[in-house]
Amino acid sequence: MRALISVSDKTGIVEFAKELVFLGIEIISTGGTYSKLKEAGIAAVEISELTGFPECLDGRVKTLHPAVHAGLLAMRSKPEHMKQLKELNIETIDMVVVNLYPFKSTILKENVTREEAVENIDIGGPTMLRSAAKNYQDVAVIVDPEDYKEVLEQLTTAGEVSLDTKFYLMQKVFMHTSNYDTMIADYIRNQRKDHEFPKTLTLTFEKVQDMRYGENPHQKAAFYREIGRKRGSITDAVQLNGKELSFNNINDTNGALELLKEFTEPTVVACKHGNPCGVGSADTILEAWNKAFEADKVSIYGGIVVANRKVTLELAEEMIKVFLEVVVAPGYEKEALKVLKTKKNVRVLELKDIGVPQDENAYDLKKVNGGLIVQTIDSKLLNENEIKVVTHRVPTDKEMEDMLFAWKVVKFVKSNGIALAKNKQTVGIGPGQVNRIWSARQSMEHAFELISEDATKGAVLASDAFFPFSDCVEAAHQAGITGIIQPGGSIRDEDSIQKCNEYGIAMVFTGMRHFKH
Repeated sequence: MRALISVSDKTGIVEFAKELVFLGIEIISTGGTYSKLKEAGIAAVEISELTGFPECLDGRVKTLHPAVHAGLLAMRSKPEHMKQLKELNIETIDMVVVNLYPFKSTILKENVTREEAVENIDIGGPTMLRSAAKNYQDVAVIVDPEDYKEVLEQLTTAGEVSLDTKFYLMQKVFMHTSNYDTMIADYIRNQRKDHEFPKTLTLTFEKVQDMRYGENPHQKAAFYREIGRKRGSITDAVQLNGKELSFNNINDTNGALELLKEFTEPTVVACKHGNPCGVGSADTILEAWNKAFEADKVSIYGGIVVANRKVTLELAEEMIKVFLEVVVAPGYEKEALKVLKTKKNVRVLELKDIGVPQDENAYDLKKVNGGLIVQTIDSKLLNENEIKVVTHRVPTDKEMEDMLFAWKVVKFVKSNGIALAKNKQTVGIGPGQVNRIWSARQSMEHAFELISEDATKGAVLASDAFFPFSDCVEAAHQAGITGIIQPGGSIRDEDSIQKCNEYGIAMVFTGMRHFKH
């Protein structure tokens, strides 16, 4: 038997090669791998000795040769293949151990040049892998150092690698090369700043962890992250305390973080089941927490809390009075972290770049039966030059401040969505109803029940899409709401405008909607 070894990731390769030699397997190797094996005293044949052709073009060409690929692709069960090898004086190669140039680690380096990235695109490696994998019946091909142990065990006990294992290794090869090629294509797309939707879409992610279950216990789940460092994302967070994050934890926390990124002043967002339940902004993070907590003391139980300032001792002492699933912040005072750790199950995450927004051209993906619908993320809040007051009464500065606060919140409330706010605090949120008036009424009922009968007096209302009827204005008037912000664009806009004028409510159109399904 002969094995061709050429690896960039040299983890465990010396030990593996020693065992192969012990089992009587001849080793062929290339470049840095050959040097490492020779240094370890392992006998190996250099690739140029096999091909009769020197490595050239700075190592760009070394394994692209019939002596390699014919030796890999010849089907041992076909006499004509074996006859041709004999005529060409080519021997079979029975095992390939290859992993590829470090393209991923190269493009993740600071200030990497395009030339350096391109030079780390492996050509010979993927070609050998694909040749060996295509002939999996006769060739064992190993791309992952984690498979060394199993292969050695089978060689030691049975004298060969089983067909089932070879087929499994073949699968890993094509997944590996597919991932590798997708990384390259994505890098080139980003370099070209090509933001068009391609004719075919191939995406690649790397697994962070398997999960105990998905949204429900009967569903299987795993957590994957995009290739590359995504600053400000949950995949970049460091867990400091608590149980493993669940599927729902990750989904809900992501939603809370995306809302938090809309704010620059000290802000706390509490989230439950993908919807914000309490949001507060203030001069200090403790005041912001108090506002978020007071907004909905009921729903925050078992919820997600994210903050865009360091968690202080005083804030931590307030947080542990409530059962929380996840807390995320850019940092924690030493004593604050000690306090939070007294609750062993609360998942405490540190996300230093918590305020960094997603790339506006990032994809938002939704699986549908038989396909995928893809859009760019909802990265805009509003176009300031499109904001217009459509009522006789112009909102006060305070009302406008609260309107913009509520507009940020309602962007992340599932449609039909309504958010009520006063003094940079949500006082009622109505998410996901099948008509807008139900969402409006729900938000007001929450305010009355969870805060006070006067909670909506002097508050403002934000709607994620236009009012098809004036019924939401009627409800707002009855609740004492003095300002409304909404996209406008209904053929019946004038009905709502006239009602606002009748009741002295200031109404602002943004010209931009924020459906969230």
